[in-house]
Amino acid sequence: MATIGNNVLTLTDWAKRNDPKGKTPMIVEMLSQSNMALEDMPFKEGNLPTGEQVTIRTGLPTSYYRQINQGVPKSKSTTAQVVENAAMLEARSEVDVKVAKLNGNQQTFRLSESKAFVESMGQTQATTLMYGTASNPEEYVGFMPRYSDTSAPNGENILLAGGAGSDNTSILLVGWGSDTVFGVYPKGSKAGMDHQDLGEIDAFDDNNNRFRAFSDLYTWDNGLVVKDWRYAVRIANIDVSDLVAQTGTQAASAATAIIKLMARAQDRLPNITSVKDCFYVNRTVASHLRLAALDKSSAAVTIEPAINQFGENIHQLMFLGTPVKIMDTIVNTEAAIS
Repeated sequence: MATIGNNVLTLTDWAKRNDPKGKTPMIVEMLSQSNMALEDMPFKEGNLPTGEQVTIRTGLPTSYYRQINQGVPKSKSTTAQVVENAAMLEARSEVDVKVAKLNGNQQTFRLSESKAFVESMGQTQATTLMYGTASNPEEYVGFMPRYSDTSAPNGENILLAGGAGSDNTSILLVGWGSDTVFGVYPKGSKAGMDHQDLGEIDAFDDNNNRFRAFSDLYTWDNGLVVKDWRYAVRIANIDVSDLVAQTGTQAASAATAIIKLMARAQDRLPNITSVKDCFYVNRTVASHLRLAALDKSSAAVTIEPAINQFGENIHQLMFLGTPVKIMDTIVNTEAAIS
């Protein structure tokens, strides 16, 4: 007999999700993450069925001084067109009808599974937003691969924090806006995650035998458009062990200390009045920035009371007026770049 259970819910899974009274309990989401860039990222409908074609100015016309009775040569600007493709993210759920009905409240049971799919989709999107690469053609290209070569045209927006080896992390500064950096979804579709309840269907086990199951389809099609590369800055090669110990490349006196590089990163954005600027860090970096906020000599970093987009009270970490938010998908195991 074939063994199933790796990708479908079993009776064991059902038993683990019911309290002693046979009801579906509130599950403690130990695997949940905070990836706030997905909340900040503005989205627009693409001008292509596959994403967005953007026109970027690559050169300015030449201006000349002239004398009386003397003309000047004609000139023109130059442009380039770039296509940013959206990726198709999907997940499917199939729950045996008998399993779903065991506790008498099939909708509650299915909702508990649906929450896990929503969290999984969000984490996958957040990981792609940071690390999606062209070597995986089904993905869109994320921030870190776009800002990974200091000799590239956007290399001046990559600041190196002195780390080496493979225990590094990054800080990302983004100036979100419709003419700078934004998310895109295919023309004729809609933004955000879509859930379709496919109802009761014929599912198949590993022996290709049928059984009745409740089926759900989750889809999320979107991509990243960096229309103006000047509005994203990556602080790379942050040595995590140095940061934790506050020594070496992350000593307070070091030129590569993250607070100094964050100040330099802000100056890379051409104009912050027309964009929504925000730093994104993982919990390791956020923790040490909070410690800096407790140091009376570090007035640049503050923790201010605020209200998030859902109307909830929060204490927002700020750096020189720019919010600092957590992206759990930014890892501490990045290889050093040059």
